[in-house]
Amino acid sequence: MAARRRAAKFTFGANVRGRVLHRISHQWARAEMGIAALLAVAITGLVLLNVVTRAMSASIFWVDEAAIYAMTWMTFLAASAAVHFGHSVGVTILTDALPDSAARAAQRAVDVVILVFAMLMLWLCWRWFLPLDLMRAGFDTMAFQGETFNFIYAEPTLTLGIHKFWLWLIMPIFALGLTLHAVANLLRPVSVEAKA
Repeated sequence: MAARRRAAKFTFGANVRGRVLHRISHQWARAEMGIAALLAVAITGLVLLNVVTRAMSASIFWVDEAAIYAMTWMTFLAASAAVHFGHSVGVTILTDALPDSAARAAQRAVDVVILVFAMLMLWLCWRWFLPLDLMRAGFDTMAFQGETFNFIYAEPTLTLGIHKFWLWLIMPIFALGLTLHAVANLLRPVSVEAKA
């Protein structure tokens, strides 16, 4: 009897943690989609500005690069949010043919693969940005470059006049969001959609 109570208490605690994490994941995904929508509007404005200024033979040289980086950020933010909302592209010909229990197991396997990919992305971003090495160098990028031969913090954009690492920050942001959504997906119960 006591063992059953402990098991029920553990299950309830895990369920509460799962719901809290799912709410955090949901809010993060809503923020990602909101920012992605704003970036889509910005891209439209930048492209229209580029068309108008080129037609007037007065091109603004930084507009193309700004549109490209805005599109990159929009894509990564929306891709992360799509994992939360379950809107990612998927080929379901195999899972549609499986019995419900096997389809749920396949969905869990997909969630695990996404989590492994997200954690690998986090690790790669950590290795790329080397934040601890930058702190050890006293945030002196020249000393950091000399110690690590990593020039991420010094490379400028071609026309925007800022360092590229500010724009490359989308990679760790994407990896964090994807990890959050993948863990939340693993903690939620798997439902199998009705088959047509």
